Amino acid sequence: DEERRYFAYMALFVFSMLLLVEAGNFLILLVGWGLVGLSSYLLIGFHHERPSAVAAAKKAFVMNAVGDATMVLALFLLVYETGTLDYLPNFEAADGISSTIVTLVALGLLGGAVAKSAQIPLHTWLPDAMEGPTPVSALIHAATMVTAGVYLIVRAHPIFEAAPEVQDLAAGIGAVTLLVAGLVALVQTDIKRVIAYSTMSQIGYMFLAAGIGAYANAMFHLMTHAFFKALLFLA
Repeated sequence: DEERRYFAYMALFVFSMLLLVEAGNFLILLVGWGLVGLSSYLLIGFHHERPSAVAAAKKAFVMNAVGDATMVLALFLLVYETGTLDYLPNFEAADGISSTIVTLVALGLLGGAVAKSAQIPLHTWLPDAMEGPTPVSALIHAATMVTAGVYLIVRAHPIFEAAPEVQDLAAGIGAVTLLVAGLVALVQTDIKRVIAYSTMSQIGYMFLAAGIGAYANAMFHLMTHAFFKALLFLA
């Protein structure tokens, strides 16, 4: 029964992640975004007889809910301004909307990205997420789900480019995280937590690249990181 439950959760995760990346509008993206958070919660707390696993799962869910909330507010603003959540109309309208609104929308989206990708200050859930089974750490909390924040910034880049201050903020958050997480990793004693901090640090590099407009570089590192981090965990 344990195995059935495990593979059911994993299948739910794969479905949610595909929904997130294949979405043609922000609404479906948000549904996938919420569902990967749910899958993450279920899988971190998979060994629910351990109090530490349950606590870690709650922490991850609450921190991601903060990001989900800022994203929902951003999407409300987009609907109010453009009347649609489809990508293209919103990207085309991004330059025409008042700079205050675009900045708020970009901030809301960045909040979701920072929570999902465990960047400072919403980063503390990721090391705790290592309570889950190791394949979960490899596939979800290093290779796939936590890079969704980078994907979002790159996918919605016209909105971020219309709000350059927020782009600079994203790059700054990435730069701070890559330094801090790399330093914290040096003093960790648990091997999985070392790799978790390393993941935060690598995603910091991706945020830095996405924030300065080097989208191809951010996505290239997203791809290579997925492979080497999954291999590190599984090894």
